[in-house]
Amino acid sequence: MTHPASAARPPFLYVGGDPALDLVNTVDWTSRGPEDERIQTYEQATRWAEGAGTLGAAAGRRLRLLAAERPRAAASPLEYLYRTRATLHDLLGAIARGEAPGDALPRFNRLLADVMGRLEVAPRVSGQGHTGFGWRWRGEGSDLRALVWPVVWSAASLLESEEVGSVRICGGDDCGWMYVDRSRNGLRRWCQMRTCGTREKTRRRRESA
Repeated sequence: MTHPASAARPPFLYVGGDPALDLVNTVDWTSRGPEDERIQTYEQATRWAEGAGTLGAAAGRRLRLLAAERPRAAASPLEYLYRTRATLHDLLGAIARGEAPGDALPRFNRLLADVMGRLEVAPRVSGQGHTGFGWRWRGEGSDLRALVWPVVWSAASLLESEEVGSVRICGGDDCGWMYVDRSRNGLRRWCQMRTCGTREKTRRRRESA
């Protein structure tokens, strides 16, 4: 099932419960293959990351300016995002189905090894001066791939958490979106009730009529 854009909703939907799943959900995983690509340009990628909370507004502006100055250079980071998304889809989808991850796990670990090399500890400075230390992404505002790194880190955190057992695939026809099921009874079936859930219920009513 596709999730068509309209004036009634924003261009990106964040219903996965984790940035890694929200990235997977930027395309529809149909029986015919991926359809309805929502991230078609590097600028759209930065807008998605800002909405997902994985890229700050200032860093997003810097990356967009850099991409505008070097448009050819922006193509490779976009492909990097697509490869990351495909790896997350394969890995988390296998986990949701209760299957062995196959080569998706080593592919993810290669991504993670690269991302881990981008982290560094930096001092926190506020109006009151130095207030301790925290993690920082080296090159966040200068490397066009930086918008993907926090997503990989988030996926790693999800994988080692108990919530990885609650990753689900939407039961809607030709949807393929994923989410963390945090419902009280653990029986959530749809990425969104108002789209896939409603259409499935409508289809069942027609069939039983």
